[in-house]
Amino acid sequence: MVATVLVVEDEAAVRVLTRLILERAGYCVIDAPNPETATAVCTDDVDLLISDVIMPGATGPTLFKMLAKQHPRLKVLYMSGYTDDMVAREGMLDPEAAFLQKPFNNDGLLRKVREVLDR
Repeated sequence: MVATVLVVEDEAAVRVLTRLILERAGYCVIDAPNPETATAVCTDDVDLLISDVIMPGATGPTLFKMLAKQHPRLKVLYMSGYTDDMVAREGMLDPEAAFLQKPFNNDGLLRKVREVLDR
């Protein structure tokens, strides 16, 4: 079964690159430039939300909480240019949350996506 991934990232270049990496690896990808669009396009078919932590409109954790209410099997991977320690210290993320620091490479992204999907 092919996993469907929703990528929410306000930076267009990062969003497009993430989408291309995932599509080349065989994932079905939907992308959104902001949390508002993400809530409009998310369906029960989405297996994984990949979200920037800090975006205009809502944080990644806030977006995930909203989407998870309607899509309880949804999993999440957060990404940020901030280090995971800094994000956790600032209380933006649960220390147990799946996190990928930007910039990332193809292998790092694909490995982390597989890890989260396999949980």
